[in-house]
Amino acid sequence: MRVLAVVPARGGSAGVPLKNLALVGGVPLVTRAVRACLRAELVDEVVVSTDHDGIAETARQAGATVVERPAELSGATASSESAVLHALDTLGEDPEVVVLVQCTSAFIDPEDLSAAVRKVLDGEADSVVSGLPTHEFLWTAAGAGVNHDPAVRQRRQDREPEYRENGAFYVMRTAGLREHGHRFFGEVAVQPVPARHAIEIDNPEDLELVRALAPFIDRPEPIDVDAVITDFDGVHTDDRAYVDSEGREMVLVSRSDGMGVSLLRRSGVKVLIMSTEQNPVVAARARKLGVPVLQGLADKRTVLRDWLAIEGLDPARVAYVGNDVNDLGPMAEVGWPVATPEAHPKVRAAARVVLTTPGGSGAVRELCDRVVAARPEPAAALTEVRERPRLGPVAIGDVLVGDGEPVYVIGEIGINHNGDIDLARKLIDVAAEAGCQAVKFQKRTPAICVPEEQKGQIRQTPWGEMTYLEYKERTEFGRDEYTQIAKYCDERGLHWFASPWDVPSVEFLEEMDVLVHKVASASVADHELLRALAATGKPIILSTGMSTLSEIDAAVEILGTDRLIMMHATSTYPLPPEEANLRTIITLKERYGVPVGYSGHERGLQISLAAVTLGAVCVERHITLDRTMWGSDHAASLEPSGLEHLVRDIRIIEQAMGDGVKRVFPGEEAPKARLRRVTV
Repeated sequence: MRVLAVVPARGGSAGVPLKNLALVGGVPLVTRAVRACLRAELVDEVVVSTDHDGIAETARQAGATVVERPAELSGATASSESAVLHALDTLGEDPEVVVLVQCTSAFIDPEDLSAAVRKVLDGEADSVVSGLPTHEFLWTAAGAGVNHDPAVRQRRQDREPEYRENGAFYVMRTAGLREHGHRFFGEVAVQPVPARHAIEIDNPEDLELVRALAPFIDRPEPIDVDAVITDFDGVHTDDRAYVDSEGREMVLVSRSDGMGVSLLRRSGVKVLIMSTEQNPVVAARARKLGVPVLQGLADKRTVLRDWLAIEGLDPARVAYVGNDVNDLGPMAEVGWPVATPEAHPKVRAAARVVLTTPGGSGAVRELCDRVVAARPEPAAALTEVRERPRLGPVAIGDVLVGDGEPVYVIGEIGINHNGDIDLARKLIDVAAEAGCQAVKFQKRTPAICVPEEQKGQIRQTPWGEMTYLEYKERTEFGRDEYTQIAKYCDERGLHWFASPWDVPSVEFLEEMDVLVHKVASASVADHELLRALAATGKPIILSTGMSTLSEIDAAVEILGTDRLIMMHATSTYPLPPEEANLRTIITLKERYGVPVGYSGHERGLQISLAAVTLGAVCVERHITLDRTMWGSDHAASLEPSGLEHLVRDIRIIEQAMGDGVKRVFPGEEAPKARLRRVTV
């Protein structure tokens, strides 16, 4: 051993009780000192000398060796040198260099520590002290200049810097320390440290100051937690609200937050949104993210404490992100209190981590990335009996669709808008309020898609008698309508896309910059259309109704599987249960190795919900305001209440499916203790 660091950390303290265990940035001061030493390149071993059991245990957990400090060396008058010499005697080994490191400096830079050690090892000095460069003018109480002549006032730039000892660390040749009995001897040098690292904690005011500075000085590190709870306003949003002429409230969120939350959930971290507000905007965003939300909370701290108990979570391994003073209570309950950069000063001061990205601009994503960075790579379960590979996920905008992700629910508007943009808006509202993630339309060029023999056929329509071609053109949306649809879906937090029925429609949708393309069951064998879709490079959702496996094989050959999601479907309208054939979901997954969803045309909810239990990663259902409306698809569609119940029940099923690992849950413990009879 060439270099030993000794950290004296007694239990007594006149200024701050148990100062060495005080938390700064959520980390005890003694732990911060040990970590700085362990990260210093030239330090070989770290010893903490203490008379306190709690400090000793904390030091061991941080990676230090502990030397029990005798009572005669632990009083207020005992010197730090006596603790270092005692540690050397206890170890029975004299390294070439010994470093005295004090817990009262919370921001020791390991590189500064190594630079000081190098000066002694290289023979530049026998003793090195950390010091803050200063050009301060010092005065006596009597008004005399200490380090300057008051009659000759020098400019700052004309004065050589002096150094104020800041007490962070002292580096010494061990032989010199033993010879002289104190830390300064021989050639003494100063290791400059920056002002932000030079604060020494002597009183409660100093401690309050470094706690406020810690989030801005500490280097970002992975956040190792099992759950993330967030406030909503000011965390998911920029803490502003937009109100339109009809009194509807909208907020600004970041699309990147959605991907971050999805990655977080995939890694096994629980996520919860808590809000004092009772606001449909909060509920809509939570549904979009696929996470639970608790709203209208008068006492967040109590609710959080209860939630942690129900979930069986260790509060020390939980992060809470807040921005205002009503978040201080729940922040105090967890091991990782986190604040946004524009949070209230008291919230920033209470935080272990202050994010660098503002709320509404990616703050949640920043936190998610740091949490995911701390998660171990998932290991294969050794006790798994039958394990199917997890398929996907496929990214559709900011949402991942695949095994283990929230079911992606699509409200199929199709042609149920009847050519009326106001009706389309109402159906978009239905999808958003039910908790869907997307709505889908159908896009045709009628002159191409309508068979020649049908173009001239006369149809009775709500707009009077007209040819079939005229009817299809009358109900087809163009650029103006889809521009309005795109804007409105964005305002309601929904993805939108369409099933193109011809190549010009693919080009049209590409100009509209849709996130994904859908292949209708009727188009599975339209290879020209499939080639145009494949050329876009966008994710593709392929419906498989009215198709044989050989026809699907040919379609997959063109589309590829990298960004492909399949939809099991039976193209009977309405669908009778005996034709649902839901086990085909498993067949398609095993045959093509892609995520598989379900596109349903049945009446009711049971078949769609059963599809989810069989592993459908997305569910698409036609939606309408009223099944008795004029049009071919309304009768096989869900009305608003049915869609709302479908999404609600899908989310319940997701929670109920679990992970397949047999365990005794917390709710079973009391009945087990009361009812379980064990015999031999």
